[in-house]
Amino acid sequence: MKVAVGSDHRGFPLKERIVEFLEREGYGILDLGTDGTDSVDYPDFAIPVALKVAAEEVDRGILICGSGIGMSIAANKVAGVRAALCRTVQDARMTRLHNDSNVLALSEESGNNPAIEDLVKVWLETSFEGGRHLKRINKIHKYENRQ
Repeated sequence: MKVAVGSDHRGFPLKERIVEFLEREGYGILDLGTDGTDSVDYPDFAIPVALKVAAEEVDRGILICGSGIGMSIAANKVAGVRAALCRTVQDARMTRLHNDSNVLALSEESGNNPAIEDLVKVWLETSFEGGRHLKRINKIHKYENRQ
């Protein structure tokens, strides 16, 4: 599985931690920045990651900013992206099971969570349940593709 990652300046330290974790776990990584703690704008990193996911150039995306909210809002503007801000392992499990999320948004404050690797691992390893949930995802796709 290939994962695109991106962060703003506040999310940079956690992004580096997540990248190291993904490398240890054997995932392919496409790091789209930022590359430091100098102030940057989160849409400049959220949108490129989301575009890679939507184009199926990567399997999933992970975005990190101060709160995770800005990244999720920006990523969700890209058709085909279902970005979810997760703060717990249960959030990560449910957004994959029921929403088939393909972008994970994290808060830099999650870096204080010793279970953050578990959250990421559960999100990456949990399969979409389909069934009644597929009907709902298809409604989202239909709306996105309206003319």
